[in-house]
Amino acid sequence: MIKILKTGVLLLFFLSFVSCSDEVMEPLEKDEVYNLSFPSYFPEMTFDTSGNPVTKNGVELGRKLFYEGRLSRNNTISCGFCHIQENAFTHHGHTVSHGIDDRIGIRNAPPVQNMAFLKRYMWDGVIHNLNEQPIIPITNEDEMDSSMPEVVSKLSSDAKYKKLFKAAYGDETITGERVLKALSQFMATMISADSRYDRVKQGKESFSSEEAQGMSLFQQKCASCHSGELFTDESFRNTGMYYNTQFKDAGRYRVTLDQNDWMKFRVPSLRNVEYTAPYMHDGRFYTLDAVLNFYSDNVEDNVNLDPQLKQNGHLGIAMTTQEKQLIIAFLKTLSDKNFISNPKFAE
Repeated sequence: MIKILKTGVLLLFFLSFVSCSDEVMEPLEKDEVYNLSFPSYFPEMTFDTSGNPVTKNGVELGRKLFYEGRLSRNNTISCGFCHIQENAFTHHGHTVSHGIDDRIGIRNAPPVQNMAFLKRYMWDGVIHNLNEQPIIPITNEDEMDSSMPEVVSKLSSDAKYKKLFKAAYGDETITGERVLKALSQFMATMISADSRYDRVKQGKESFSSEEAQGMSLFQQKCASCHSGELFTDESFRNTGMYYNTQFKDAGRYRVTLDQNDWMKFRVPSLRNVEYTAPYMHDGRFYTLDAVLNFYSDNVEDNVNLDPQLKQNGHLGIAMTTQEKQLIIAFLKTLSDKNFISNPKFAE
């Protein structure tokens, strides 16, 4: 059931990850390929390993950078500040991201999981390449408010980082491209594929009656958007949410300036959804019950409302209270406890 990314180099052992970001592992004298494994029923990887080979030393460098506050202007905000592992790498409890100097962003921090399989990133899909994704939070004035030249300057003055960059890239030269590629190597390893759903699919476990009923209802009512093994079709859809005048975020429209894209947001993956509250692009709902209540009773009839939410003269998705609870029972089978507790991702 497991598919291995073939690179021609056999793994001999795993990295020994450190527990404190101020410490530095002893790099392997000869860097080795980090093989990415995932179930055979997963989609093909979109991450380009030919342009950015995933190596043990590269991943360790990326892990350290992920928790590095010096990526922000005043050295206080790291990627890991908003992407907390125990919440599937989301900013739990905050509706939208909180950044440097207590500034408030406009969007909920999405989970960092299975990024190596996606075609688009961010709620509006503005980024198409995982190697480029980190530049958005690093340079955004409400998040880390820095720049790549500033980041490179800080890291270049640190002998420990020079050692890590040499181990990962062959020399001590620190560049913005290398910083971004190391971060994306680390993110590419964040594969969540060991949920109860996966074990059932692999024939190792069985669903309870409630979970099985919930899956059937999910397939009828939700899977037109949350399809495939990542539980997203990666499309952009207007789901009838009101325009939040506080954040002034019209979604995909901000990228295309096409009125047809007004309030369209990328369909998120539902893997680990139990851990990633609050929900929606601006974190407006704190529970799964609230999300399903919205879809059953509170969808607004926007001009470009997704057709899936306007069928047979009914706005939204018809669901009874019992059906909602069954669907939630199924959604909880997508929780991957090993993923959120895996020490190889930790600071």
